[in-house]
Amino acid sequence: MLIMSIAQGVRQHMQASAWIRGMFEEGIRLKQQYGADNVYDFSLGNPVQEPPPQFHEALRHVVEQPRPGMHRYMPNTGYPETRAAIANQLNQETGLAWHENHIVMVVGAAGGLNVILKTLLDPGDEVIIFAPYFVEYLFYVENHQGASKVVRTDEQFNPDLDALAQALSPRTKAVLINAPNNPSGVIYPAETIAALGELLRQKQAAFGTEIYLVSDEPYKKLLYDDAVYPDIYAHYANSLVVTSHAKDLALPGERIGYIAINPGCANMQDLQDGLSFTNRTLGFVNAPALMQHVITYLQGVTIDMSDYQRKRALLCDHLAAMGYQFVRPQGAFYLFPKAPIDDDVAFVKALQDERILTVPGSGFGTPGYFRISYCVEDETIERSLDGFRKVAHAYGLS
Repeated sequence: MLIMSIAQGVRQHMQASAWIRGMFEEGIRLKQQYGADNVYDFSLGNPVQEPPPQFHEALRHVVEQPRPGMHRYMPNTGYPETRAAIANQLNQETGLAWHENHIVMVVGAAGGLNVILKTLLDPGDEVIIFAPYFVEYLFYVENHQGASKVVRTDEQFNPDLDALAQALSPRTKAVLINAPNNPSGVIYPAETIAALGELLRQKQAAFGTEIYLVSDEPYKKLLYDDAVYPDIYAHYANSLVVTSHAKDLALPGERIGYIAINPGCANMQDLQDGLSFTNRTLGFVNAPALMQHVITYLQGVTIDMSDYQRKRALLCDHLAAMGYQFVRPQGAFYLFPKAPIDDDVAFVKALQDERILTVPGSGFGTPGYFRISYCVEDETIERSLDGFRKVAHAYGLS
């Protein structure tokens, strides 16, 4: 008799994502064989950019001028002064009446999404997700006994609202969106967000249920070409945003983020109480105390986007000249080109043969594409170009 040491569901998820683990293992092998400088790793969204100078100034201020009790337990929702600073920033950005009680501090955006889903979902409730999507969304929904429904996007990776209308049902509890999108870098147009809000209002009324719009926004401030981010708050009242400072302040290892509840949201007190309770019982308890103190001084501060602007131009201009087809990213630091063959996993393997590490689009619910994460050193991009060119030639791109 075979005795399972881990849960069968976990084992199945591990098997389903085995290609990701295999890619990482292949990367380790290549780096050992050729040296890390001769392997061009675009597989992870782990920024090499350092935090802005204001971060170090705020950190020194907090450490060198400590306040009594600054490392003690805090309210489940986070320090009041930190939440008030975030609420004030949102007041300035949106013109809505934000209060500290609309904010819940969380352990990064991933922790925040799990807190939201645990708070909202009863067993079997449906969460609609647009493909391409962040790899782990499906796992997060299942963590809390929900059911994911994946809906396609159009050729520009914008939501297909007709397909969404068909997917919505009386069991729909949330629609989860992510823009700028990982992996495509696309920002959903303001008119699409407005139409999405109208569709959800109609369906709420028709079903007699509450449908929440949940927006995952860690890349919200990483925008190119003077793009304006279309906030969801004005377009749909029953909305929650989860974000982190992993990308806009280049602090991925600090796991510091927050949930913002739309001030117009129905059942506000229930949501506040539920999120606070869930934040504790999931074991996240609180976002790190030191980072809460630090980011209190950093609302409105963002990394210098000229660095990513340069990397985007370097990569996109060269790959376009080689014949690769893609939607030019409008934000974040991902490029999602179309593979020249249907088998994106096989194409990624061909790139690996040139010591270029990328991620197949199948992992993002969109076969036939592959993701390049260009939050790397310029030299990594430059030295990879010969390999991209060689593979392009082998597959008949021009």
